[in-house]
Amino acid sequence: MMTLGVPITIEKTLSGSCWQLNVSVNGYQDSTSADLVTQAVVGRSFEVIDAFPKESCRTNEFCRLNVRLLEDGYQCWIDFSEVIGRAFERGPWQPQLFTKDQIQMKIPDILSWLQKTQTHENHYLWGGAIGPDFDCSGLVQAAFASQNIWLPRDAYQQERFCEMIEISSTNYQQLIPGDLLFFGNFQRCTHVAIYMGEGMYCHSSGSINGRNGIGCDSLQVSDNNSIASYYLSQLRGAGRVICCHDGRTLP
Repeated sequence: MMTLGVPITIEKTLSGSCWQLNVSVNGYQDSTSADLVTQAVVGRSFEVIDAFPKESCRTNEFCRLNVRLLEDGYQCWIDFSEVIGRAFERGPWQPQLFTKDQIQMKIPDILSWLQKTQTHENHYLWGGAIGPDFDCSGLVQAAFASQNIWLPRDAYQQERFCEMIEISSTNYQQLIPGDLLFFGNFQRCTHVAIYMGEGMYCHSSGSINGRNGIGCDSLQVSDNNSIASYYLSQLRGAGRVICCHDGRTLP
């Protein structure tokens, strides 16, 4: 087990330093915005990208760190007040990598995690990644991370990361449980779900054309449910997770 070092302080917050959280934190779009883009659960680690002006942080309660979350390489800003004394110095990040076969062996536990998670009261939350409220890609990432399989953070990144599977809205026989489904328009993937089997998938969708939270929908063309019909019209393709993300920052 890795031995953690001293707790984070203003003086020790240097560019390139790495820290492990013992508290869950929000990740924001920039240094001042209230726009949530991700969340990091207790136990995750981050690297400081840029050291901030330390004197300004001593006199200003609102001070943020520009960080890279080590497990998925995602860059965001976190409130320094949330981590001071609650993140501890650590060594360099070493990803835990699984083979394709090892990942497939973990799929039943991932699906069980999903089924349990959707029973908790929840709502769609843009940037939500730790629950009970998730966005679509946050739910997918958290489901696989429950078995220590790290995926990229955003839906379009997850689409690029997977081994692609040829499907259509009327032919999805090649899918197996645990595959990812991608939705959006011709230019870009904007939504992601996890295939559960027997034509059903689980996802966290918004209040417009969705369920405002986690739910399951069908790929069956004959399903007249308005939510299922909407997402079927947006279906772009599918992919299979065959490797773990190594923590590099993705475009």
